[in-house]
Amino acid sequence: MKSLSIKLCIAFVLLIGNTLSAQDFQGVAYYQSKTTMDMSNFGGRQMSEEQKKQIAERMKSMLEKTYILTFNRTESIYKEEEKLDTPGQGGGFRMMMGNFTGGNEYKNVKDQLFLQDQEFFGKQFLIKDSLPKLEWKMENETKQIGQYLCFKATAVKKVDDMDFSNMRRRNRDADEKSEADKIKDSTKTNNPLDDIEVPKEITVTAWYTPQIPVNQGPGEFWGLPGLILEVNSGKTVILCTKIVINPQDKVEIKAPSKGKEVTKKEYNDIMKAKIEEMREMYGGRRGGMRRN
Repeated sequence: MKSLSIKLCIAFVLLIGNTLSAQDFQGVAYYQSKTTMDMSNFGGRQMSEEQKKQIAERMKSMLEKTYILTFNRTESIYKEEEKLDTPGQGGGFRMMMGNFTGGNEYKNVKDQLFLQDQEFFGKQFLIKDSLPKLEWKMENETKQIGQYLCFKATAVKKVDDMDFSNMRRRNRDADEKSEADKIKDSTKTNNPLDDIEVPKEITVTAWYTPQIPVNQGPGEFWGLPGLILEVNSGKTVILCTKIVINPQDKVEIKAPSKGKEVTKKEYNDIMKAKIEEMREMYGGRRGGMRRN
């Protein structure tokens, strides 16, 4: 069965190969991204159900987004589709949370280069690093996504400690804490991330189509023998909803160049320092902001 899948992949590559031979080949893929978050324990008993509902509605705009991936044989740029805020949808809240969301992402698979422009609390940064690599395992499953036959691949991904999409509250159920946990809590430092934990690694499932034989994909995902159309990564699902091959109006895939150049690790350290600064500014026990 596995050998059959490989033969099918080769056949698709041969059939589509002529499409990519053109010097000016370009494709555009549209993705819907959705991150789930458990809001049941958010705010504890200090918030009413109505307040929790209002916050959940505001969070929805941050957790459900549309992205556009413009790609050629070696490069891609991944951008969030710009939308106008609906009146009353918490513009200030959105602006605040926008500081912790990723900017445009550029990938060059030939040069193994990753670039991301990022504005953080009024300062412009250019994250420059090597492309993150995943050890993909080819699976035997296939499924249809739109008009494209897709093959399954999985990988174990180490999670960035500032990956907000996979963050969760530590020891959410206080009743289940052991005595050792309670003692640890009482001696905890003022680190603002003490009450938050991120899993060290997660399993990523991707569905790619050899019918578009470029090793590109949404966000940080790439490295398969075909465009990645769907990704299941932790609490986030990214699904391609539309593809245009060789659009009439081509877009220049331009690597970002503005901002203070930092590595991904250096940028994460800057975010951590800012969170600590905000904790000191607004007060609260163990880094939690004071609730109104």
